[in-house]
Amino acid sequence: MFNSANELEFLEETTAEISQLSSLALSGDPACSENSSAGSPEKTGYPDSVYILAANIFQGTRLEKSPEKALIKYGNEPLPSSTESEDESFQRLSYELAFSALKYQDILETILIDSYIFPSTTIPDHLNSLIIVMLYDFQDRKFQARLLSGNEESIAEVLEVENLLNSFKTKLAAALARCRIKHDALSIYHILPETVRNQELRASTLPLYAWINTCKISPEEVYYTLKKNGYNKVKSVLHIDNKVFAVDQHCYDVLIFPSHLKSDLLNIDLFKDYKLIFQDKSRSLAVHSVKALLNMDDDILMVNTGSWYTVAHMSVLTNNNTSKIFVCGVQSQAKDPDLKNLFTKMGCKNIEILHETFMKLELKDHRLQKVKVILLLPRCSGLGVSNPVEFILNEHEDTDLLKDFSQGGPSEDKLHVLAQQQYEQLAHAMKFTRAQAIVYCTCSVYPEENEAIVKKALEFQDHEIKVQPYRLSPPVLPLCSLKEIHLSTDKFFRMEPSEITNGCFISVLTRERDPSETVSVKDVLARAAAKGLLEGIELGKSSKREKKKKKQKMSLPKSSIADNSGIQMKIAEFLSRETNVSANQPETLTTKTSLPQKNTNQVGSSSQVRKPSKPTTNPLVPTIMKNTSARPHERPTNFVRSRPEDRMIPLKPIEIALPPVILPFPSPQGIRSHLPTPHFYYRWVGPKTVLPGYLSTPSILRRGEKPKENLPSSLPRHSRP
Repeated sequence: MFNSANELEFLEETTAEISQLSSLALSGDPACSENSSAGSPEKTGYPDSVYILAANIFQGTRLEKSPEKALIKYGNEPLPSSTESEDESFQRLSYELAFSALKYQDILETILIDSYIFPSTTIPDHLNSLIIVMLYDFQDRKFQARLLSGNEESIAEVLEVENLLNSFKTKLAAALARCRIKHDALSIYHILPETVRNQELRASTLPLYAWINTCKISPEEVYYTLKKNGYNKVKSVLHIDNKVFAVDQHCYDVLIFPSHLKSDLLNIDLFKDYKLIFQDKSRSLAVHSVKALLNMDDDILMVNTGSWYTVAHMSVLTNNNTSKIFVCGVQSQAKDPDLKNLFTKMGCKNIEILHETFMKLELKDHRLQKVKVILLLPRCSGLGVSNPVEFILNEHEDTDLLKDFSQGGPSEDKLHVLAQQQYEQLAHAMKFTRAQAIVYCTCSVYPEENEAIVKKALEFQDHEIKVQPYRLSPPVLPLCSLKEIHLSTDKFFRMEPSEITNGCFISVLTRERDPSETVSVKDVLARAAAKGLLEGIELGKSSKREKKKKKQKMSLPKSSIADNSGIQMKIAEFLSRETNVSANQPETLTTKTSLPQKNTNQVGSSSQVRKPSKPTTNPLVPTIMKNTSARPHERPTNFVRSRPEDRMIPLKPIEIALPPVILPFPSPQGIRSHLPTPHFYYRWVGPKTVLPGYLSTPSILRRGEKPKENLPSSLPRHSRP
């Protein structure tokens, strides 16, 4: 301890600085400024159990220094914690307090040395971690006394450290003021590295993301309930302080809320009943990528899922399928009842827990025979996440990440270790022969954990396995902005950390198509016909002669055009003579009428080539003449035959269609082979133009004997070439 003269001199030097204690706390901290602007009450401290748990977290994650630079020695023994530390709210408070102490570890140690607490006191080394976390909270409360609740049980170690800090209150405040002046900072918050400050700034404004549990409620019901509670639906929640929400552009079942509404939202029954679940958007993007690759009966294998809410979200998206979700890595079977109880409350039924780690899963495990998609969420640095506490608690990540976050990123050695683990897991996933796709997702912004891992795994994949190799596929998620399109040009889906979302990286790997499994159009039509989907449609066989004739149709010889005038005269005489016969003897047309056919093309099937010498009965002529036999003096006005199916039936085309009789072409076979055949289909919808060699309808009517007023109104008109 110090003598009275030294203490008096020390107080005289720092009197002016102590008068401004109210401004010495973390006034620049976004969290503090947010709370003060919202009119929240002054901080009163934490329960004793929170301090104990925070001290243990700090003890395991603190930045270790070399012995010659270590000013304070920390013990290796953890402090005994109470059962309250297992509560989720207590854990969140403890992690936040420990993370804050980690960020300011150097500054807090300097304050303790400068205030002469060390080495003047004889406090045990294992309590030094508790001193650090309680000192941070003490200065954050502006060195005001902690308010204790009446029913709270006190812990002896906490009371001992609290009394020590209160006795050095003035000296601690003066040391804090000198530290701020030394760094020329408005507050010690501005002493932090810029990367850490930017991360905290994003964390204070980052919107909240929650996905809808469609097993229990529909999106429309959620919108209605939120509206009843005063929430209005908008397109964007940025810079809006009111009670609003928006629908995410990438995931149709994800809602976005302003960050300051979390405490109010937790009191709504939608969140209490697991109808809305808070979770980082990157996990929703991952499960939606898997959903886009699934068939109705495909199973899924999830690796390193972290949060059980991710598994539940995957189960909800596949609720209408027969898919089963396998989750590996749950080593403790004691958690099974709690997990099953959670999934039951959320309405999830298709989840099966595997207690083996992913690397120990056998490739031919009978339980995984129907697994077609593997979702791989490896441990990563997570530097794309703004709030590391939420990331660690929700994804069950290692607390060592707090150290990396507090320093602005992991060390090179740590990054190399993580990258090696990620590569080994991805390479192992590619060995499952029955799997057809892999979704690889991280929350990192380092290429060493993202693109480099995927490219390395694709390059060194085992080609000796008798399956098709994997290839990089484009993103299956919608790209909603030009920036996203630009970031995805190399087939990777990326989202950079911003004020609206955390960072995210997604890669989709799919197996190349096996050439032996390529299905032709002919095979597809044959399968459809076997299932009765092509009823009434005749499937023909394609031939080389058809392709040859098709090429001949593309180029019409000039010699055939030169003989058009002679051909037209013969056609006109023949039709005039046949028209007179048909007018006197209409009954003869109701009998057999044969037309030689050259080509038969059908819609949706291959063509059939038949010889012209074999006549084929045209099914259209008897039907038409049956309708006209009762009234021979009138011409039919409608050639459409009603069918009960009321659908288009492809009919065989004919060479020429002139009312009321359809007759073959009288020209020589050599000439006809070079003329293109016009195709007429059901309902008599014919081409608007007639190729050379055919007479137009008006010319025939001028030579015929029947007047113009008896012409049918629905006949197609053909213009001269």
